[in-house]
Amino acid sequence: MPRPLTIDDLYRFEIPGDPALSPDGERVAYTLTTQDADNDRVIRSIWEVRGGGGPARRLTHGPADTAPRWSPDGARLAFLRAGQLHLLSADGGEAVALTTPARCPAGAGTPVWSPDGSRIAFAASETYRADSAPVVIDALGWKADGAGLIGSLRTQLFVVEVDSGEVAQLTKGDRHVGPPSWSPDGTQLAYPAQTTSDAAVFGPSAAHVVGVGENASEPRRVGPVDGLVGPVSWYPDGSALLVVGRTTFGVGHSELLRQPLDGSAPVSLSAALDRNVMGGGPGYPGALPQFHGDDIVFCARDRGATRLFRLDAAGISASPLPVGTGVSGCSVVTKAGRAAVVVSDATRFAEVVLLDLDAWTSGEPGLPSAGPQPARLTDHMARSLPGIALHPVTEREFTIADGTVVHGMITRAADTPPGGPLLVDVHGGPHNAWAPHSDPVHLYHQELASRGWTILTLNVRASDGYGEAFYTAAVGAWGETDEQDVLQPVAALVDEGLVDPERIALTGYSYGGYLTCWLSTRSDLFAAVVPGGVLVDLKSMSGTSEEGHLIADYEIGDPERLTELSPISHADAVRAPTLILHGGADSTCPVGQAEQWFHALRTRDVPARLVVYPGSSHLFLLDGRPSHREDYSRRLIDWVTTHTNTSIR
Repeated sequence: MPRPLTIDDLYRFEIPGDPALSPDGERVAYTLTTQDADNDRVIRSIWEVRGGGGPARRLTHGPADTAPRWSPDGARLAFLRAGQLHLLSADGGEAVALTTPARCPAGAGTPVWSPDGSRIAFAASETYRADSAPVVIDALGWKADGAGLIGSLRTQLFVVEVDSGEVAQLTKGDRHVGPPSWSPDGTQLAYPAQTTSDAAVFGPSAAHVVGVGENASEPRRVGPVDGLVGPVSWYPDGSALLVVGRTTFGVGHSELLRQPLDGSAPVSLSAALDRNVMGGGPGYPGALPQFHGDDIVFCARDRGATRLFRLDAAGISASPLPVGTGVSGCSVVTKAGRAAVVVSDATRFAEVVLLDLDAWTSGEPGLPSAGPQPARLTDHMARSLPGIALHPVTEREFTIADGTVVHGMITRAADTPPGGPLLVDVHGGPHNAWAPHSDPVHLYHQELASRGWTILTLNVRASDGYGEAFYTAAVGAWGETDEQDVLQPVAALVDEGLVDPERIALTGYSYGGYLTCWLSTRSDLFAAVVPGGVLVDLKSMSGTSEEGHLIADYEIGDPERLTELSPISHADAVRAPTLILHGGADSTCPVGQAEQWFHALRTRDVPARLVVYPGSSHLFLLDGRPSHREDYSRRLIDWVTTHTNTSIR
């Protein structure tokens, strides 16, 4: 008999990610994330599954093994163990350290094999700083979420010889570099790098190229100096670079760009799609674009879900994966004509599937293409959570008074009667999105639905997956532009009789925390509010957050508007009982933002509580201590049920 998911189930989660397909297309190595309740930590280990069938098998035991990458001959796997490069035979056995703290004191980055398998390139910090050492700050990029105070430390490019373990540093200076990519002939490395020395972590960047070994040369920039460049790779013939990025620095979609090596203007390959190309990252699922013959397989966000697309001579088409299925990782092997993909759907958090690229026929961009469905290789959901049945998600569209259509999702138990309580949840970003597939992060959605609640998630203006005009619609007008995208859909559900107007709660994290606080100053609709990872003072944020300059200069733009659009400026209007949840080591939305909001409410006699999670970064809801993630959900549920006068069903 199926049972609903509960918060207790968090400790049983098995979530695969970062797939790597072997050169023969027969084996997929991937990172599996599990939870260690006894030591209150996340465990990451390397697993393998074969395309021909059979159960997945564990290759390593962790606790911090990530980023598996096959050697070009398929004989070995390189991976990171606690930040150092290790090698593992494809036949199994013990892993051998390739880099050591003596040679790489700050650790290594994701391994990238040279075409001949003799070298591995990676990006990593150039030196190590002890936690107790003084931090010297001369430039704006002095902190990074998860790393804390980095001072003048910058990531640089390195190459290690596989046979000898000798490490060579290829770049130097005061600008961060990103992950490298080998040229097809193995003589050069391409990589993204910042173009200004006084830039924070999120500053203007461009594609660069540097010669390696006997062809060693000084790094040279090959793209616009004021662009924004993410992952880079090479065209198979070495004629140009394939770049995920923008030609100008600012708010807007990342595109798929062809960057000529002579430094001339890049050419957009994805403009006709009008969707944000997703190179992948924490909270922003996607994957490195990869070639399949002359075609390019890449990820882009569409209506909240990251989907797989192909660019060929006929244009851009969507993969055979069903609409609404989310992609969080992809690895392509051209010779085998296959792609290993990690996908999520309505019933599973994440599983590895194998997609036949040669059977993928072109179709309409917004619809799945013709071709056989991919073969599912893993079943971690059934293995770790047998008998679990997730509550269904129903997609809705709401037309706002100005004609804007807002896409939303409603989660509720199938037998929930109308007229019950409602939780509205606002996503972060603001350029992120809720997806119509299962979600292992916001466990309180499932548990509240089991208690008779309706959960409404909305992709308000500025959300990703609805075109660039929608993506940039809130620039310069945070809160003002998108507040009705929340209030009017809620009013529609009340008018329909689906929910009780006296029992409506509001929550959100990061930008969602900002909009939650903003709405609590603008409306008395909500009986309880729970902002997390909050942002309430745009002016102080601009000087204390790793993203502060980006928000102040590009998201808001007008310095005079920073105060006007800050919830703290309107705290006198707040009446709703407020629970504030915040990571103590948050460098994106520093904890002082939460402290300011708590102080503003308590000094005005508003019922308020502040909970700080020591040592937790901004992204702790994704991969922080299991006990902190559990506590977050439990406190939220207790607060909204208490202050909406509801009882456990």
